[in-house]
Order: sequence, then structure tokens, then C-alpha cells
Amino acid sequence: MSYAPPHVPGIVLISGATGDFGTAFARRFAALGSRLVLTGRNEEKLKALADSLNVPTHTLAFDVRDRKAMEAAVASIPADFAEIDLLINNAGLALGMEPAYKVNLDDWEVMVDTNDKALAIMTGLILPGMVERGRGHIINLSSTAGSYPYPGGHVYCASKAFVTQFSLSLRADLLGTGVRVTSVEPGMVETSFSLVRFKGDAEKAAKVYADTTPLTAEDVAESVTWAATLPPHFNVNRVEIMPTVQAPAGLAVHRFKKN
Repeated sequence: MSYAPPHVPGIVLISGATGDFGTAFARRFAALGSRLVLTGRNEEKLKALADSLNVPTHTLAFDVRDRKAMEAAVASIPADFAEIDLLINNAGLALGMEPAYKVNLDDWEVMVDTNDKALAIMTGLILPGMVERGRGHIINLSSTAGSYPYPGGHVYCASKAFVTQFSLSLRADLLGTGVRVTSVEPGMVETSFSLVRFKGDAEKAAKVYADTTPLTAEDVAESVTWAATLPPHFNVNRVEIMPTVQAPAGLAVHRFKKN
């Protein structure tokens, strides 16, 4: 007997839709019959993804760091796609792993603008409609990095801690509105994430996943789909997932050398 989810969102907006996570999310919700609004920077990739899906899909091409472009794009959504039932704030990235005292400040700014500011603004644009309709769900892609910092993580870890706390704060604000909020926090997932982080250095990126069995984008999509298709009275506040080969590490201690 096939499993039929108790709740399928009618219209789903996915930011960062052409990335590994975004594409996996789009395919899962298309398979459920949801109508899709896909956003990303590359219009050609968005169109190719939309053409590969078997549901009505609307695409919006803009850079999430450009607030005016984002506002204009959201305002342009046609009426038959406008009542967003599920917003998946997926656009995000990490850049570099140098110690904080050696960092490129441009990288820090890009991470904050993409992972935090853009996510908050997109939420602010979509949320009033959800509250007015008395239903909706916001799923924010955070990370275990927001809970377990690591050397070289600095602003990336902090940016994901923001996403988790922002999600929990939204839950507090939205009590009684019928709008749900979920923070999904994956650990190691083998995608293009590390290739972006190391700015195209494929050798460095491959070492991150060498001799392990990491999660996949489809695994993360499984968690997102599960949370989104539960009955409307059921809110998942946080989902933290890791591959079996990964676990939180102990605290580091620096020991002085004896003369």
C-alpha cells in the first residue's frame, strides 16, 4: 500500500532552487502535485528545472542579496501562484575555512547577506499573506554548524545560528496564526557545498567527504517533505540530522609546551 501524506502544500516557493537541495525539494513536491515557484540567479537553469517537472511552475530569476530585485520579483508573482502555502528558505552558502584573523571580509559579507539578510527579507515578504489566510509553513535551512561551531566556521556557523534562532522566534510571534515554522539542520551532506566553499578547488572539496558515507540532498529532502506534509496541527520546531559517520566533537583544549 502506498503512503499518502495527510497534508500536501498547494503552492511551494523554493529559494536557491537550482542548487542540489533546491532541485531535490522541487522534485519531491512536484511528485506530490504541488505547484511551484522557483527562485535563483540563473534564469536558464531555472527554466530547465521547471521544464523537467510535471506540475505548473513559475520561475523568478534574481540575486537574493539584491533586496529591490527580490521585492520586485515577489510582487510579480501571478495571482494563480500568489497564495504561497510553503516557503522553503534554502538559498545559502559557506565561503572559506581560514582562521578568522586571516579571513577575506568580502566572504563574511556575502555569507551574512545570503544566509541571513536574504532569508529574513524573503520571509518578511511572504509571511503577511500566510497570516492573513490563517495557514502556511516556513521551512528554513539551517545547519548543525549553528549548534556545533568548528575551526574555520566563524561567520558561517554564526549565520546558521541566526537561522535557527530566527525560526524559533518566528514560532513565538506566530502563535495562534495557524502558520508553522521549522528549522531543518543537516550535518555533512555531499553536494556542491564544499566546492563553493573552496571556490572551485575540487581536490579540497573531495577531501571533505573522503572515506565517509555522508547524507545526500535527497536525504535532506526527505526530512523537509516529512515536516511539510504532516497535518496542519503538527509543528516540527527543529530537525537535526547527521550521517551515521558524523557526531558532535568534544571541546578543544590548547596545552602549553613545557621547556
